This record gives sequence, structure tokens and C-alpha cells, in this order.
Amino acid sequence: MSTTEARRARRTRAFASLSLAMTRGLLRDRAAVFFTLLFPLMFLLLFGALFKDDNSEPAHLVQVGDVKMLDSLPEGERAGLREVLEITKTDGSRAARDEALEKLRKGDTDAVVHQGDGPGALVLRFSAADQVRSATIRGVLDSVVQHANQRATGQPPAYRLTAGQVEDESTKPIQFLTPGLLGWAVAMSGVFGSAFNLVSWRRKRLLRRLWLAPVGAGSVIGARVGVTLATAMVQTALFLGVAVTPYYGLRLSGSWWLCVPLVLCGTLAFLSIGLLVGSFAKTEESANGLSQIVILPMAFLSGSFFPLEAAPQWVRTVSEFLPLKHLATAMQDVLSRGEGWGAALPVMGGLLAFAAVMTLIASRLFRWDAA
Repeated sequence: MSTTEARRARRTRAFASLSLAMTRGLLRDRAAVFFTLLFPLMFLLLFGALFKDDNSEPAHLVQVGDVKMLDSLPEGERAGLREVLEITKTDGSRAARDEALEKLRKGDTDAVVHQGDGPGALVLRFSAADQVRSATIRGVLDSVVQHANQRATGQPPAYRLTAGQVEDESTKPIQFLTPGLLGWAVAMSGVFGSAFNLVSWRRKRLLRRLWLAPVGAGSVIGARVGVTLATAMVQTALFLGVAVTPYYGLRLSGSWWLCVPLVLCGTLAFLSIGLLVGSFAKTEESANGLSQIVILPMAFLSGSFFPLEAAPQWVRTVSEFLPLKHLATAMQDVLSRGEGWGAALPVMGGLLAFAAVMTLIASRLFRWDAA
């Protein structure tokens, strides 16, 4: 065997031994297994169950006494109204009105309506505490008033608006929860695992022993990369396996398999952040704290837990510079929106470029010994 072949064989054995040692260390550490695999999955189970039924309950409206316009509604319009408003009718006494308004102040009902001065007058009272519900009720009653005015004048409306969501009507919240939470799980595993391992091994002098042994930095980093990528694949299988069950109902698009290379590229990107943190952190506590500072703000600013459409402009601007935002968006594109390589490839290239830059910086700061 030549010298080159012998050197290559030693590197292969070192890589395999380190990978096996890291895997055994991960599996033996119950806390690491929980926070790496089970903790992110718990969020999917919880959020998926909470938002499983995306049909909101009808708003509760108390009708005090007779209201001519509501009482004279045609049966067809009344049936449609019941889908969005649950109307409870009371008598028209002053005491009944005061009781209804008191319930409204306490939040026990969403709005109160009663007849105003004159047959065409309608008085609506609502609370500013729940502006979404209040806006819904006002919009519904505005529509009822407009239809009543059209019937009274006998003139058809000059303009009509037909609205509908761009997604299929069967689209469920799980279609958006799964990509975002999986991206967050991959990010957390990549950063925490690599940072904590490097610091722990340095403090226990394991890195020093590897330094004195015929093991290069490439073997150490390569083993960490291999174990982290394998962990990410297990996370992906767990997330998709749970999400596609009939209870949660995730519907995979035609190019869903592109989430695999996206997860791999995302893992490398966040692994490089962990390597950077682990290169200069001196204790496990500092590595954990620095990782939290990186991941938690990024998760919220990247839209992993909630969409950013209603967020302030500065939040959306900052999110454009965060790798997790692009990973979560691309995962949503290929898992739920039917996108293909056109959506995945640019993000994969950006994540790999980000990983290369961060790894280069980490290599300059890497230390074998804590001294």
C-alpha cells in the first residue's frame, strides 16, 4: 500500500470512528435527543392540533327586541348570515338592553344591535377589545344594509365583486406550519449541536487528544457534518411522517422531495453558524446562550411560527437577510405550493454560499485547546 493510500485509509478510519462516537454520544444523551428530535416535533403536534380546524366560530350578536331589517330578511340571506353570526334575540325592554351592553363590556358577547329612531335606523354597539370580531360584524351588517337598500329601491347593484382565496379551498394551516417548523428544527439542531459539541470536547481535552493524534481538523468537522446531516434527515422523516397522517392532513405537492436537498443545504448553513459559535465560546453555558441569541430572534423574524405579511416593514426587511426565512419560504414552495427547481435552486445556492463564508470565518477562529 502506498503512502497516499495509507494516509487516505487512516483518514477514513478516523472519520468513521469520530462519526460513530458522536452518534453514540447523541443517542446516550437523553436531553440532546429530546431537544433535537422530540422538542421541535412537539410544536408541530401542538400547533397542528390547535389550527387543525381553520373554520373560526361565528361571532355572537345580541339582538335586543325587534329589528325590522333583520326580522324581514329573506330565508336565503338569513341562512347565509347564520354561517358568520350567531344571533340571540332578547325582548326589547330597557333592562334587556342594559344587560346586553353589560355583557358586551365584559366580553361575554361580541356585539349588540337594536332598533334606532325610525324604521330604517339600526344601532350597532361593539367593543374595541377585539377589533377583528368587531370589523367582521360591521362588515356583515354593512352588507345586509346595502342589500336591504337595493331591495327598497328596486335597482340592481352597478358593480359586483367576486372574491376567493388563491389556494385550493381544502388548504389547511398544516400546509404552512410544517415547512416553517421544520426549518426552525433544522436550524436549532445545526447550531446547538455543533456549538455545544465543540465547546464540550474542547473543555474535556478531547480536541487536544485528537490534535496530538494523527487526526486532521477536516476529519473532526466532517464527522460533525455527517452526524448533523443524518439527524436532519431523521427530523424531516419524523415531521413529514406525522404531518401527512389523516389527523393533520398535510398534502404534499408534486415536487415535495426537493425538501430533502433544501434541508441538507439549510443544515450546512446553520451548522456553520454553530461552528462559528463553538470556535470562540469558552463554556457550554456561553455556547448555549449565544446559540439562543442567534436562533430565537431569527425564528420569530423569519416567519417560522407566523406569517410576516402583517409585520412591520422593518421586520420584513431584516428577514430578507436571515437564512432561515429563505429556507422556510422555499420549503413552503416545494411542499405546499407545487413549486419546483426554480424556487429551490437559488435558495440552495445561497445557503451553500452562506455556509462557505461562515465556515471560513470559523476556521480562522478554531482552537484545539481551551488555553
